[in-house]
Amino acid sequence: MAKCELAKADYGIDAPLVVQKHNLLGAISLLAGLGIHRLLVPVLPVAGKVMWMVAFLFAFCFFVSALLLLWSSKFGKLRQRERLIDALELVGNEKVLDVGCGRGLLLNGVARRLSRGRAFGVDLWQSIDQSGNSPEAALANAKAENVADRVEVKTADMRDLPYSDEYMDAVVSSIAIHNVPDEAGRARAIKEIARVLKPGGRIAIQDLRATDEYVKILKDLAWREVKLSRLNFLIFPPVRMVTGRKP
Repeated sequence: MAKCELAKADYGIDAPLVVQKHNLLGAISLLAGLGIHRLLVPVLPVAGKVMWMVAFLFAFCFFVSALLLLWSSKFGKLRQRERLIDALELVGNEKVLDVGCGRGLLLNGVARRLSRGRAFGVDLWQSIDQSGNSPEAALANAKAENVADRVEVKTADMRDLPYSDEYMDAVVSSIAIHNVPDEAGRARAIKEIARVLKPGGRIAIQDLRATDEYVKILKDLAWREVKLSRLNFLIFPPVRMVTGRKP
């Protein structure tokens, strides 16, 4: 991986509103603790000290959580993307789809390995999921990583993918499918992924939750080599990876 190219690409902050909320709650808890220490401890020493310690504990937890989210966005997910793409066992001539591609982290990582193939990305580009989320940002990052000639993005719902049956050789997705709010919708997304994959095609999906659902659906579809990994702590909150091969 060329460090100079990664330095130019900007893959944003994941869940930016959560980061802001945790920083705000941390600041409120810290101020509350200072107020309790100054005003209440002199009057009620025991109760005041307990409340002061609890307030500072909450502040610490909120600030640490925000820092972990930022670390995951700027460093952890960059490291984890190569592990996820490794699971696809690409040879270089495939058509690969990134479901919920965002600013193109996996999309462009895949494209770097496709000397004769092409990487496709779909997303609804919601900024609540990732700061500055847009197709323009994904393509700008593709240019920064020198893979713009091998990348294509579309605005599309993962529950209704704009590709024909058995069009893709592999599908990858990271922390995206859980954003579909209902179990039936997530099942539809997994079945759409299965539909557009060629027989023998591989998937590699990592997510914060609902991975058990994905495994069950793939097994119900009689997929082969379906596996669920242990928790991976390079990303915060931790993720699990689902892999499998279409029969």
